[in-house]
Parts: sequence; C-alpha cells; structure tokens
Amino acid sequence: MAEKVITIADSITVGELAEKLNLPVTNLIGELFKNGIVSTINQHIDFETATIIIEELGILDVTLEKKDLSSQSVRKVHELSESAVPRPPIVAVMGHVDHGKTSLLDAILKTKVADSEAGGITQYISAYQTTHSGRLITLLDTPGHEAFAALRQHGAELTDVVIIVVAADDGVKPQTVEAIRFAKMANAKIVVAINKIDKDAADSARVKAQLASEHGLNPEEWGGDTVMVEVSAKTGENIDKLLDMVLLIADLEDLRADIDTPAEGLVIESHMEVGRGPVVGLLVMQGILKPSHFLVAGITYGKVRTLLDFSGKTLKEARPSTPATVTGFKELPQFGDNFIIVKNEKEARQQTATRRIEFEKNAASTNITGADLLKMMSQQHETQDLKVIVKADVQGSLTSVVNSLKIIDTQGEISLRIIGSGVGNISENDIRLAADEQTIVYGFNVEISPAVKRLAARDHVQVRLFDVIYKLLDDAREAMEELLAPEVVETEIGTLKIKGIFRTLKDEVIVGGEVTSGKVIAGVIARVKRGKELISEVEVVGVKRQQQEAKEVFEGEMCGLNLKTSKKVQIEEGDKLELFTRELVKRKLK
Repeated sequence: MAEKVITIADSITVGELAEKLNLPVTNLIGELFKNGIVSTINQHIDFETATIIIEELGILDVTLEKKDLSSQSVRKVHELSESAVPRPPIVAVMGHVDHGKTSLLDAILKTKVADSEAGGITQYISAYQTTHSGRLITLLDTPGHEAFAALRQHGAELTDVVIIVVAADDGVKPQTVEAIRFAKMANAKIVVAINKIDKDAADSARVKAQLASEHGLNPEEWGGDTVMVEVSAKTGENIDKLLDMVLLIADLEDLRADIDTPAEGLVIESHMEVGRGPVVGLLVMQGILKPSHFLVAGITYGKVRTLLDFSGKTLKEARPSTPATVTGFKELPQFGDNFIIVKNEKEARQQTATRRIEFEKNAASTNITGADLLKMMSQQHETQDLKVIVKADVQGSLTSVVNSLKIIDTQGEISLRIIGSGVGNISENDIRLAADEQTIVYGFNVEISPAVKRLAARDHVQVRLFDVIYKLLDDAREAMEELLAPEVVETEIGTLKIKGIFRTLKDEVIVGGEVTSGKVIAGVIARVKRGKELISEVEVVGVKRQQQEAKEVFEGEMCGLNLKTSKKVQIEEGDKLELFTRELVKRKLK
C-alpha cells in the first residue's frame, strides 16, 4: 500500500486531523488524553504533536509534511563557491566543572590574545579570538553546554573543533560525558586537553584508559584517532602544543567561507545596557559584516551602530568565524536566532513585521505543542528528577539543609538529586554546573554578586535565596510537585436525551431534548452515545430554553443545544448526551 502524505500548516485542529487521517475524532482525543493532554475537537495542536500522535497510534502508512506558510527568511545550508576563502576554526571549550576549563581559557587568552590586548573573560562575552603562529582561532565559551546545544541546533554544526577538558587528578565525570555526547552529535572534531598535570595526584594514563574503554576516544599514541594533549593551565605547559593541534585539524578540514555574499550568522549573546540599549553578540558565518548594515534576527531588526571585537576594540569589518558585538537593534534578539543582512530599513521592517505576525499567529492558535506532549508522556512513563545545587554560609547549615532535602517524601515518582553543594556565596562555577532549566541553585544565608546574577539570567538558571530553612524546604517541595504528572479529573454535569435535530451545519448541530438528570450548561464537553456505543465527543456552545438563552436547564425541562462537532459526526434522534467537564488538576506530595 502506497504511503499517504498529508500536508498541514504549523497547527491543525484535532477534528481536522482526524478527518485527514479518516479516523474517528474520539481516537485522537483519547490518545491525547492517555498522554495527559485534555483536548477538544476544535483545539489546535502543532505539527510536532500531530507527528507524535500518529506514531503513538501506530499509523505507519501516513507521513506528515509541513506547509510553508511563512515568507520569512529561513537560513539554508550555504553552498561554498569556488572563490571561498580559508577561515579560522571555531573551537568550543567544554568540560566538567572545576576541571579547569575557565583556567585554560584564561591561560590561552593571557598570552595569545590578538594584538596583545587580553581583557578578561566577561559575563557578556561568550566568544573570543586568539592568535597562534600568526593565525586566528575563535574560542567559544559554552557554560553548562546549553550554548553548544543551541549552536548545534540553530547553527548547522557551526563548531569545528571541541576541546574537552578533563582533570588528570579527577578523571571522567558526568559533564565530561555530556560534552563528549554533544561533540559527537555535532560531528565536531574532538581534542582532549588533560589538564592539571602539575598536580601530585595526576594520572593521565588513567584518564586516557577511561576515555578509550568507556567512550570510544582512543589516543593517537595508542593507535587511535583522538588527539590528546597533556597540559597545565596553571604553569602554561603544552598550551602551544594544544593550539598547534587545533590548527592542524583546521588544515585537514580545509575550513572555508564565502566573503562576497551578504553576511549571515548566529546570535550568541544579547543583553541590555544602560546608555547602549540592546547589546548583541554575533558570530559571522558567511560574508562580511560592517557598520551601517541592516540586520534582521528573529522578530527584530537593527542597523549596526557600533561594531566591536571581543575585547571592546572597534572593528571596521567582521569576517567569517569572527565574534562581534553590535549595538543598534530595536529589541533584543533571542539566543540562537540566525541573522541576515538586508538592503535597507524598509526591507528590514517588512521582514520583521511578517515574522512577528506569523510568530504571534502561531503562538495564539497553537494550544498544545509537541514539547507539552513529550513532557506529559515522559512524566507518565519515567521517574522525574529535581536536580538542585545547595550553597550555605557554614558547614553546619549546609549539612542541615542537605539532610532535610533528602528526607522529603517523594512518593516514588520524583527523585531529588543534589548534584552539587558547598560553603560560601553562589559562584560562577555553581551557575555553570546548573545551566539547565530543571536545575535549581538554593542559597541559605549566602549572597550572589551582580555579575553571577547576570550569568544566571543569561543561562536561565533559577537561583533561590533563603534565610529560613523551612521556607527553603517548602520551596523544594513545591518544585517537586511541579514535576508530578497532573491528575485528569472529569466532573459529571448531567444527561440529555435528544428528541429532535433542528439544523445540521458543517461543524455545528442544533438539537432539542429533555434533561434526564443533573443539568445542562454551555461551555462543557458531551459524549454522544447511541445505546452503549460512544459516537463522538462534542462541545456544548449554547443552551436555549423557549428560544431564550439560558445559563442552565435542570432535570425534567426541555431545551435546545448548539453543539460544535467534527464534519463526520452524525447525531440522531434518541441519542443520549452525557455532559461533563474535564480538567488537569495539580497534584501535591503527601
């Protein structure tokens, strides 16, 4: 049997999808319901949700394709021309917290910054450039790996090389494993920097053995294909060798970009500054970006008013693989937005307006998203983890908070995992470790500096400060309750026997009948039953008694109903309506 291809827009109603699939709408509603999503026939679901539901129903002969309703510019993979020129490699530096990633970046930048202007790694800059052997290398800071994940998703494998930092005295840790996974998914070349070889407990051979046996990274000296360099960020040992290896890989990959094409690239940072307005960090991928260029990124645009390099020095132009900071945007673009150059402000406004209309239309019309559905499905089939980091003023307080968190009753559905703890104020390393939207940093009688607070906001890390222990515990309990799959509750309202069909429209039926129990009201759901058979679910959108609108009609009375239906529902005299409400109720821990 030939596969059927169905083309839909960004969203579609449950009823419309059922019709296209030639299925009873109750099947789709039931499948959504099983996964914790309450829906009606007129509720919108997005393209991803429709795809998931078709898979859940086991429909193998149908493929969904998305109809392109937007005229906005969508970045395509750029095909290099014959005149493409060499570009610097883009290198992401990743690793487990406290393994020396930041120290390694500091060591490189202090001795190798372009034009000998070091300038520290600030909270607002996530990409830098260094010069080695007369050649530029772009270094990308990836706090918590969120930035790298977004680059992989939005930038079409933008990163060329990943330096994975592993401490020689500590070995492979969870974030090391995560870094390796991200690098492999991005098809980036991996270089391992085994750091802290100056320490007495350093054991580089053990680190290499772990990486080879557990993660498939075999050192070149053992006959493998992974470059591993033993370095010390503290003493500077072998930093030059590490950069040599990066450039060697760049030569082997023959990295190139076009410069005679309109500039395009990726938003890697954005924040507001008093006196400057939106300040946006960009990474140029193709073309040459210059002051006075008009940019469109996401649903905003701007004219490049200032163009600066990572150290704050004015640039005449930014070429491929160059990180640049610009001002002049009307609003803040989002991290991961692609930017493009347009001819003038009129075109920039037009493109932005079109994108904004489409964005708002989709946001308003899509009631259920694929992310919602996947979240509900995972909550039903897996134990959820609440990951937290705890910081306290003294060790005694820390011990009390940690022990109290561990004994919160989770009913077996929620697991509280303390992934980090310590004494002292909340630090940059805490934020980097917690750079995951489901990880909370709890502080007890400690503070957070403005710089670290900005980093937390940038990386979407929740930081919650308390000075009373029971308030901290109550907050943790509430956070765990947020992860509990909600309970679906149906409340019966009444029943009605249909005694007449007055009018049948495309998606609406007007019926009359007698209330046989309870009451009838508008704004509820009704099951249509013929004997014991369930025919469909409909929405009661209007109730009339003696041709007058009525709020409610009680048992023994006659009334008319306006029912919202799908096209295929056939309601007949003698059918029974069971009216009810259905809602998701937030559950609480005992």
